[in-house]
Amino acid sequence: MNLSMKWEYAVEARIENDLCTRIRRSEQALMAHHEAVLRAYGLTMTQYTVLLILSREGGMSGAQLARSCGVTQQSMSSVLTNMETKELIRRETSPVHAKVQIATLTDEGRALLDRAYQEVVILERALNDAFTPSEHASLCELLERATTVLIQQTRHATAPPAS
Repeated sequence: MNLSMKWEYAVEARIENDLCTRIRRSEQALMAHHEAVLRAYGLTMTQYTVLLILSREGGMSGAQLARSCGVTQQSMSSVLTNMETKELIRRETSPVHAKVQIATLTDEGRALLDRAYQEVVILERALNDAFTPSEHASLCELLERATTVLIQQTRHATAPPAS
């Protein structure tokens, strides 16, 4: 099959069969669900993720949280300021670097996370129940493999061209 025939095949293929389209649809459905649930708690997805990360990892800098949440440091700064105003987190100067602020959960933040998590975990349980243990393990493995390919391809796409 020559290149033009491959392109015609790719253009004519049903979009529902594209893995990227299916992954994107799943991600959109997941985000829509989480956003609807979290809205009732006055949280955005990023704020919820910050609470979850801090509950599991302890204090972290804004830069660390930005990397963990996949947002820019500027966006995270705004998120953390908003969360501090709501008294969900507190920020204190790092004992190691005077210019770095370390965010930690407040009691209010932990309580809100606990309440929101009780709603979010319902979807996790429903997804677990939709698959046999073997299917669940296979799906997790396949998603990890897909994620690896996506990350590798992104690195290739953003790498400078060879001279």
